[in-house]
Amino acid sequence: MKKSFLQSLGPGLLFAGAAIGVSHLVQSTRAGAEFGFGLIWALFLVHLFKYPFFQFGPRYATATGETLLDGYNKLGKGVLITYYIINFATMFTIQGAVTVVTAGLATQLFGSFNVENNLVIWSTVLMLISLLILLIGKYKLLDNLMKYIIAILTISTVIAVFIALFNTKEAFNVTQIIPSGTAELTFLIAFLGWMPAPLDVSIWHSIWSIEKDKTTVTKTKTKDAITDFNIGYISALFLGICFVLLGALVMYKSGEAFSNKGSIFAQQLIQLYTKNLGDFSYIFIAVAAFITMFSTTITTLDASPRAMNRTTKLLLNKKLKYGYWFWILLLFSGTFLILNFFLANMGLLVKIATILSFLTAPFYAILNFILISGKHTPKEHQPSVLLKFISVIGIVFLIGFSIWFLFSFE
Repeated sequence: MKKSFLQSLGPGLLFAGAAIGVSHLVQSTRAGAEFGFGLIWALFLVHLFKYPFFQFGPRYATATGETLLDGYNKLGKGVLITYYIINFATMFTIQGAVTVVTAGLATQLFGSFNVENNLVIWSTVLMLISLLILLIGKYKLLDNLMKYIIAILTISTVIAVFIALFNTKEAFNVTQIIPSGTAELTFLIAFLGWMPAPLDVSIWHSIWSIEKDKTTVTKTKTKDAITDFNIGYISALFLGICFVLLGALVMYKSGEAFSNKGSIFAQQLIQLYTKNLGDFSYIFIAVAAFITMFSTTITTLDASPRAMNRTTKLLLNKKLKYGYWFWILLLFSGTFLILNFFLANMGLLVKIATILSFLTAPFYAILNFILISGKHTPKEHQPSVLLKFISVIGIVFLIGFSIWFLFSFE
């Protein structure tokens, strides 16, 4: 039984929910604040060259009925073990970076406990609420929530951009900038690392695609799955541009700089909106920003354990009854420790997570390309010649930037 296009919508919006978070609220706004319109080129290039590898997630899942992890397993146990190690080494930092930004927004929206470890307390509370949502609603609730979350964020962001454009008195300088020096290059790699998302989110997308079919007990067409993905991907690109514009129009050359402390950064971020929309909009904007980051917190808390549980099952060739919940609780505990260690410097935590994501991107890009172009994917579902060409250029782009970054330190 096949489902209609509207029924197939969901995994693409979950992708957008996972993507539109730190990369947009933090990194894109910083890019505009520090470089004006100068990094728009990087925004478009990274979306173009990462596009095929993200799209291969839902393409492979709907074509084969398997996740990308099953495909990696067919490429060899060594491939799956390498993924297992990389994901285990990065998932705590990624969850910590996402959660601490959400906690910073929560302190602005709901008030502060006025204690030094406020962000750790809020982070713990938020992760507990996320656990409860996943326990009660599972995938279906996550799927349904995302449609409203993306709509709220898009409307509020577009309004803010239009008012910022209307209020600006400065002439636009659209000269593009090539960062130089260690500090600027480090920021560029961090910016590209999570824009629009880390490449391992393609694995999450393939898992969500399979879960979607399970909840609706119907089969999604590959064409519909790709259209669903495109909607989420274009939304992420559009909002990325909006956040760069906001940072450029309001903070560029203003003498202001974003703080590395979560609660102060969150306050600055919300003021970025209210400065344009007016003080009356504080609650509305704070809620929109918080919901955006909270959705990312939930999706990452759901996806990493699903991926690790599936990987463990494939490696051991044995189904673990409570494997998903084991990994969620382990991720919860590890994130708690990470946040205690990096509490004083949210900026460093985000930078580490985003750089790690960029440096591991070539690994996922190459695997996804080999898998979708080889014997494990039916010929009729393999990508076009153009998409394969963009994939090859994309792999060169990701490897080239990684080498440039690694050899730029003196």
